[in-house]
Amino acid sequence: TRRQAADSGSDEPARDELTVAREAKYREIRDAELDYRTGKLSREDYDAIDGALRAEAISILDRIESLERDGLGPGTLEQDDRENEEQDREEDGPAI
Repeated sequence: TRRQAADSGSDEPARDELTVAREAKYREIRDAELDYRTGKLSREDYDAIDGALRAEAISILDRIESLERDGLGPGTLEQDDRENEEQDREEDGPAI
């Protein structure tokens, strides 16, 4: 309906902000993992930081899911995830 279309449009900036936040949180998780693997973080510090970052990521994902349930619809975020996974694989590949 017309109202649903208007509501979905008004959720778009919120979804965009959450998508940016999700990607930033994923980057923080990867950075913490790298810091641990390179010895910059102890196991205890890494576990604490990783747990907190993952809890924050789950909260962001829950908010995104809520927007999708409320009318934004799935698909766009799933496509974003696939594209980001491909980019991560390219970044994690061997240096040439």
